[in-house]
Amino acid sequence: MLRRSRLCRLMGFVASVATVCIAATPSRAFDPDAGVTRESGPFDLFRFGFSAYKNGDKDDAVEAYRYAAEKGHPGARWALANMYAYGDGVEENDYEAFKIYNEIARQGVEPGSEDLGYFVNALMSLAGYYKRGIPGSPVAVDMVQARQLYFHAASAFGLADAQFELARLMMDGLGGDDDVHQAKKWLNRAAQTGHAGATALLGHQLFTEGQVVRGLAYMTSGLERAGDAEKIWIRTLQEQAFSIADENDRRTAIALAQDLIARQ
Repeated sequence: MLRRSRLCRLMGFVASVATVCIAATPSRAFDPDAGVTRESGPFDLFRFGFSAYKNGDKDDAVEAYRYAAEKGHPGARWALANMYAYGDGVEENDYEAFKIYNEIARQGVEPGSEDLGYFVNALMSLAGYYKRGIPGSPVAVDMVQARQLYFHAASAFGLADAQFELARLMMDGLGGDDDVHQAKKWLNRAAQTGHAGATALLGHQLFTEGQVVRGLAYMTSGLERAGDAEKIWIRTLQEQAFSIADENDRRTAIALAQDLIARQ
């Protein structure tokens, strides 16, 4: 199973890549001095596009990425999907993004491939689209598909975000049977990597089951690790639980939370 640290390094590289548009544009010589033209190989075009994007030259970046994508460069295709998904330089179009992510996912990836980050990101993006649906498009809410995609990313690649999302669907009985027992296993796997949301949600479930101190400790540990967006809902769970726990349990839980943080 791919460890989170390795996947994070892969995704860190993926996330640094500029995005690209396939809309037709006039052909240009990108960098005659460097020998980069539209006839150049996909990697050279991709590398030039990346450099141009970093320098703020989005027009050159778009054209270079477009030709790289047409020649099958996976990073350029992934970047194109992100451009549509986030409206980066083009009008936001989730359905166009969905179609490209779907193409990446259908192509698959060989074990150990340097394209792994693009593939896993595509799986997660597709799962999110199926979970939310895309208004005005053929993509309707489909929790079964979302659950299957999260399961693939969680089990085959050990992605903590996927394990967390899968567990949430299982706990709510979305896309399949409700299965709190299995959900806790996935949350525990993600929590072991330091995933704040999984740690907090696991703690909330433990607290609900009567494991007061352990539940409070996990929620507190999750809150300590959470980013700004996660802190909002995690703090709500933690404060509600703390308000009904006695003082001795709260003190013990805080001490245990520090131990959990140190061990993760």
